[in-house]
Amino acid sequence: MASGAAKRYAKAVFEVAQSEGRIEHWENSLARLHELLSDPNVAEVLSNPTIAAGERMKFVSESPHLMDPEATNLAKLLIESNRVRDIDGIADEFDRLGDEAAGRVRATVTTAIELGAHDRDRIARELSKRLDKEVKLQVAVDPRILGGLKLQYGDRVVDDTVATKLQQLRRRLVAS
Repeated sequence: MASGAAKRYAKAVFEVAQSEGRIEHWENSLARLHELLSDPNVAEVLSNPTIAAGERMKFVSESPHLMDPEATNLAKLLIESNRVRDIDGIADEFDRLGDEAAGRVRATVTTAIELGAHDRDRIARELSKRLDKEVKLQVAVDPRILGGLKLQYGDRVVDDTVATKLQQLRRRLVAS
């Protein structure tokens, strides 16, 4: 989950990208910036207050990962405001805003065993039909749910797992 600051940065970047018609360009730039700043060693150096801010900014200016000036400026802004570690949230929130603007929904289906391609496609197709939007489906496997599935999209959760049903039964038995 993105922090409030990460959401504000992502929203600002997205608004600039959208107004310039360069959303895809910014997606690529943020991916490269995310790759650089997510490296634990790089993040440690860029977040280290004992290293002069000018030196830290020089590092990102000369980095081969950042090819455009906008991404370099964002990196410098994150260094200056001590928000280097927010890059995960910024990138995730930017992607979410892009999906929202394009009418796409991200969904995650969790099952006890790996789903086959046919089942993944069927779930994505059914959810897409129900929501009347394109669905980007991510699949997760969690053997602890025992069976059934858990579907998350937006702020909704549909939990039809065996583990949850057993928990509910246990609570009813204890309450009786």
